[in-house]
Amino acid sequence: MGEGDKRWIVEDRPDGTNVHNWHWSETDCLDWSRKFLSNLLAGKPILSGEGNLYVMIKNVEKLEGEAYVNVRKGKIIPGYELNLVLSYEAKAMDSDGEGVLLATEGSVEVPYISDENAGEDPEIRITIKDDGPVGRKLKDAFAAKGKPFVFEKIREYVTAMAEGGPAKDDLQVKKVPEKKSASATVASSNNAVSKEVKKKEEKKKEGFKSITLSEKFSCRARDLYEILLDENRWKGFTQSNAKICREVGGEFSIFDGSVTGKNLELEEGKLIVQEWRFGSWPDGIISKVRLVFEEPESGITHVKLTHTDIPEEDRYGNASVVENTERGWRDHIFHRVRAVFGFGL
Repeated sequence: MGEGDKRWIVEDRPDGTNVHNWHWSETDCLDWSRKFLSNLLAGKPILSGEGNLYVMIKNVEKLEGEAYVNVRKGKIIPGYELNLVLSYEAKAMDSDGEGVLLATEGSVEVPYISDENAGEDPEIRITIKDDGPVGRKLKDAFAAKGKPFVFEKIREYVTAMAEGGPAKDDLQVKKVPEKKSASATVASSNNAVSKEVKKKEEKKKEGFKSITLSEKFSCRARDLYEILLDENRWKGFTQSNAKICREVGGEFSIFDGSVTGKNLELEEGKLIVQEWRFGSWPDGIISKVRLVFEEPESGITHVKLTHTDIPEEDRYGNASVVENTERGWRDHIFHRVRAVFGFGL
């Protein structure tokens, strides 16, 4: 039975239906994202007289970048990198609440909303046209009250994308029921208990993946080992905050607290074994990182990474955790080390 045999061929259905979403499909979500975020944010009051201050978000002035949802075998894989700009109007009244001290406008920019950082509140930049004392007071008021509101609405967007965004309705494909013979029904009944037990036993093993990478660096093994355990150099090449204990059993926090963990095994210049946990993962999930350093010739170091027990989905339902983790190791750690410390081959 070769590949030319008809039994190998998946024929197109006459009605064009993607049965059970088996085939890979991609939906552009940028226009939908603009409408969705506009509905959540435009025209929403932030302050309505508290402290004689009035602040309201006017419009979504800009939403640029890309947003899409991929669906394969019914699994949702959202992807987005967006730059969001909002406009707001602000007014300060006098102590009697009758006279207007200042009426002005400002803007709010969220420069990077990404599926890669779905579990984190993004950076937000607030500006105001009038930079005087009253203007600064209004700006601070938006930072105190408006910032949490904007974060809340972005989280709603993240959840909506994880559920399929505009493709959500397409996922509600009804399965065609299969007719069972009497013997099949009896067999199914007899095996029900054993199958249920098997499912429970296998449940813990499902939903997790591993990453294996091999990288080369133009440096001594001990130098690379030191960099990956040095708090200040982590801050330097990642441009983010880091706290690292260099002892076995010691804890660490990197990428502004997005990743936390603990040292399990340390062998200078040869081995680092750690627990890793991302803040966006479901509660209780801890992965294991193993970095093996080899120096087959002086000044050339090979690093073998094995990262196990990575969940396929984060707490928001995003199914791109494994891909994002692998990209993070390559782009934000290994490639950055080469670029910053000149260890490229």
